[in-house]
Amino acid sequence: MAQQVASARKRVLDATEALKEEKFNARRLELAEAALETLGELGYARTSLREIAQNSEFTHGVFHYYFRDKTDLICCCVSHYKAKCVTRYDQVTASAQSREELMEGFLAKLAETLRKEARMHRLWYDLRAQALFEDAFRKDVIEIDKSLENMIWRIASRYAELGGKRPAVSAGVLYALFDGLFQNALLKFLSNDDDAVPELLEEVRRLLPTIC
Repeated sequence: MAQQVASARKRVLDATEALKEEKFNARRLELAEAALETLGELGYARTSLREIAQNSEFTHGVFHYYFRDKTDLICCCVSHYKAKCVTRYDQVTASAQSREELMEGFLAKLAETLRKEARMHRLWYDLRAQALFEDAFRKDVIEIDKSLENMIWRIASRYAELGGKRPAVSAGVLYALFDGLFQNALLKFLSNDDDAVPELLEEVRRLLPTIC
């Protein structure tokens, strides 16, 4: 009987701890959402927890309670944002019934994310550059990079499949090609180059059929 009571008590304690952790993580994501705008605008080097708090409805103490430091917050912010990004093209990939349909759907989403979320992508490249110097960023950056690589591979694999083919390059090479094109287009877009988006779409339109 005592063993059963102890077991039941442990289950209650475990459930309570799990709920507390769930609430804690949910709060972190809420704060990350609130911080994204400021981080996307100012970047890593020019932003502090206090400044982020001043540009949100939350106090500096709240941010400091849920995040060890600015590095912890930025990793959480970018991971949260990119977790949503990697599913951006899934509906297009799943519903397309021809290579043309997939290409047009992919290009439309690509143009949309560059035009509407340039600052968020800028924050990602900022974090990835910082990972070359900061050990604290590397694990998260490597995980995010891999998820983006898998995202591009799903698109390319489906495009190739619709043409009865297989991609002619590895997932890593394919991601490097697309990432390079996108980063270059992002820099042009942030420099107010009106040709940034059309040129990116044209490059992708030419590239994808040659390797898939």
